[in-house]
Amino acid sequence: MHDGGVRDWNASDGPMPALFLGHGAPPLLDDAQWTAELSAWAAGLPRPTGILIVSAHWQSAPMAISSTRRVPLVYDFYGFPEHYYRMTYDAPGAPELAADVRALMPTNEPLLVRETRGLDHGAWVPLKAMFPDADIPVLQLSMPDLNPRHLFEVGRRLAPLRDQGTLIVGSGFMTHGLPYIHDYMGHTAIAPSWSIEFDRWAAEALARGDIDELFAFRDRAPGMPYAHPTVEHFAPLFVTLGAVARPDEGATTTIEGFWWGLSKRAFEIL
Repeated sequence: MHDGGVRDWNASDGPMPALFLGHGAPPLLDDAQWTAELSAWAAGLPRPTGILIVSAHWQSAPMAISSTRRVPLVYDFYGFPEHYYRMTYDAPGAPELAADVRALMPTNEPLLVRETRGLDHGAWVPLKAMFPDADIPVLQLSMPDLNPRHLFEVGRRLAPLRDQGTLIVGSGFMTHGLPYIHDYMGHTAIAPSWSIEFDRWAAEALARGDIDELFAFRDRAPGMPYAHPTVEHFAPLFVTLGAVARPDEGATTTIEGFWWGLSKRAFEIL
């Protein structure tokens, strides 16, 4: 038995699902409930051949991929206890997956290779909970911008990877109003109204596969701009949606609830 599934993926399984999840700060790894939810989710999946992850914490134009060999993690967070900066996640590099990603990009979408760039906390924190053995090749892809339609198109280009067992993951947060959560720090049972309202709106739009509504979240979603005063944590969702054949058929929620006032809603979609 391996991490993240009782058996390896094979072609008879059909394409791997695409995921969107909230990655939290490193203290996520001390939250027994959330880590158990992520672990159980991974255990219900076939073990992927590789993982391609798009994190809210890497924007780069032109688009870029992380190192294809083992390099140190990116500890892109500040003010936390020292032990978080000693954590490791030594997943194998993914040179074959990197080559496949490059082959899928059109000539007008250049793709750089950042051979010294490791996984940031938007990648390694959730993967450490889901696949703790770190024995699956992982590649991180940057977001070239925050345009929902462009990111959806990037996901559409990546969709064939799912047919070869690659798990495509968008890692962000369903709500991310960090300036407004001081009174909710440490709480998991309560949340501000703007977070609850945005989460409900997103859940309903995802369930009915209303991509146009999601594209227009800045104007249509209740709770804005408090739910996302900056939008980088919602943006990876559009890569996930683009990577599936029929995003209009709706997503399946796998994790819900709140963490420090923020929605940790996660979903998978085929």
